[in-house]
Amino acid sequence: MHLAQIPSSAVQVQHTLAQPAACAGVGVHTGLRIGARLLPAAAGTGIQFVRTDVTDRDNVVPVDVSRVTDTALGTVLRNAAGVEVSTVEHLLAACMGMGVDNLRVEIDGPEAPILDGSAAVFTQIIEAAGLLAQGAARRVIRIRQTIEVRDGAKWASLAPVAHDGFEADVRIHFDDPAIGIQRRALRIDRDSFVTEIADARTFGFKRDAERLHAMGKGRGASFDNTVVLDEGRILNAGGLRHEDELVRHKILDCIGDLALLGAPIVGRLEANQPGHTLNVALVRAVLAQPDRWQGEEGREAAFAVAPAIRAAGL
Repeated sequence: MHLAQIPSSAVQVQHTLAQPAACAGVGVHTGLRIGARLLPAAAGTGIQFVRTDVTDRDNVVPVDVSRVTDTALGTVLRNAAGVEVSTVEHLLAACMGMGVDNLRVEIDGPEAPILDGSAAVFTQIIEAAGLLAQGAARRVIRIRQTIEVRDGAKWASLAPVAHDGFEADVRIHFDDPAIGIQRRALRIDRDSFVTEIADARTFGFKRDAERLHAMGKGRGASFDNTVVLDEGRILNAGGLRHEDELVRHKILDCIGDLALLGAPIVGRLEANQPGHTLNVALVRAVLAQPDRWQGEEGREAAFAVAPAIRAAGL
């Protein structure tokens, strides 16, 4: 059933996968071959990563903004035992887009696999596994007053909407003529996430490759998982999937990082030049201003991640 067909009076319930799913691929920064198993999880547990290669200490890393330790080139989570999982945003975006509230993600390395650089593969395996409805109400964060964060010319905000869904209006500007100014605005539900956002790939500049490698980053980046730009040219043989693929990917990253709130948002995201650091700052600003939003039972929520943070009314 399309989300728009669900009666507005229907309280939405939490969902997990109907059956296990799996994938494997390289880590875009570590260059390691990493396998991931997506497993059903109990209602109310949210999304958790489990490092199966770590056996000498607590290897469970909850999806929670309090666990974020780095946002430089992706979102990194670390538990109290010092166990990390990096580049989690694409998988989290797929969970939000497909309506997965509770999930156990077992990975055998320190980074989620980048796959094709988008959320498309994660979305496809979730769809193939199917969703199982659970006997617990889904909770949402309904924005009642605008919440905004700024960093120079960069800014992001969440504002109220008159419906029970989520909207995004994102703008990026790069001097490289292959990008220029791009803006995308749309209401995001499951259908629009799959068709408009999920397949948008991460991107980078050829000139930055050596610097990233010296930092121990980007070791798994390739034309198979990254849109590579070089002085106004797209170097990938197949070109872009969408004319504005790069701003679509920024929306994807925003959706994944907003999963750190632990609940779906009913509201409108507006952002100029967003990145992981700004996205996480917005999440923290929401939690710091509980008088500007309301926790309530979800009605036609566009996407969901079960509550990992139980505060300020959730």
